Amino acid sequence: MKSLTREELRSEMAKRGEKTFRGDQIYEWIHKKLAESFTQMSNLSRDLREQLEEEYEYVSLEIVEVQRSKLDGTCKYLFRLPDGYVIESVLMPYHHGNSVCISSQAGCRMGCRFCASTIGGLERNLRPSEMLDQVYQIQKDSGERVSNVVIMGTGEPLDNYTNLLTFLHLLSDEGGLNISQRNITVSTCGIVPGIRQLAEEKLQITLAISLHAPTQEKRQKLMPVANKYHLEEVLDACAYYFRKTGRRITFEYSLLGGINDSLEDAEALAALVKPIGGHVNLIPVNPVTERDFVRPGKKVIDNFKNKLENCGINGTLRREMGRDIDGACGQLRKRYMKDRPENSPFGHKNYARGEKGGDKC
Repeated sequence: MKSLTREELRSEMAKRGEKTFRGDQIYEWIHKKLAESFTQMSNLSRDLREQLEEEYEYVSLEIVEVQRSKLDGTCKYLFRLPDGYVIESVLMPYHHGNSVCISSQAGCRMGCRFCASTIGGLERNLRPSEMLDQVYQIQKDSGERVSNVVIMGTGEPLDNYTNLLTFLHLLSDEGGLNISQRNITVSTCGIVPGIRQLAEEKLQITLAISLHAPTQEKRQKLMPVANKYHLEEVLDACAYYFRKTGRRITFEYSLLGGINDSLEDAEALAALVKPIGGHVNLIPVNPVTERDFVRPGKKVIDNFKNKLENCGINGTLRREMGRDIDGACGQLRKRYMKDRPENSPFGHKNYARGEKGGDKC
């Protein structure tokens, strides 16, 4: 039920013979008061609460583990989904407000060579309710308002397009947390049809492209998605997105020692993004044990950034958060699943097909 819009909830109540304003009350309990269950909805009759509890699923994620950085206050959360899978999210406190990075899938099928999130492949898509509740649970646990949301955790958001779109509308709805769309970022590894479709949605979100290489040849070696969508296609889709929305695109670029961090790479990258007017976010790689990529030295990173700027490209070095905890995306989840094989998921086939309410719970 947490995935339903206000109008869908009003319609659902009308079908039950209830006044439509009951849908408004339930919506407020879910998205503004962040109720944990139907039983907390005290302005509904006891009979109605019991019926809702019996007939509808109410997604409320279980916090399995929280790692809190002593360096900068970053908190990494491991959540258990209703069917037993686990996902992770991150709370990052900044001077301008609290940002939360959430997952859009349990696992990922994109297979980027340097990413821990892809190890083990895709288990299933997350429903809008499961994406939302990562934000809700973190806000309740921290006791502080979340002002920025980044869909850049485990999974490829545009590989879960319909659920992502519902999530974006619910998250930014004025009847809920009312997070400005300009404070929401969706990251994609380059699903070209999804980028073009998103451009038509009339949203004011920020689009981030995981580029990670300045040439098609290098990108193919790092990112299997490049075998399906050529780099030129990705850039054309980015230009289309910018024309349709007027929103500047961010290009994410993981610096991999000895692979994509030369001055020639920087020049090639600048030439790619300059026509679009994009911003480059440089991310020194977080090494993971299953991969043999290494982090470039500080001098190499500084030289790369300076070369971009000399070429007229605005680049920033991503601030490292949570260095004393499992910082890289997917690391906490991967360690948990490795250390606790007895906690294997159950019942996942029904969820994958959308049963027991499926995408509308």
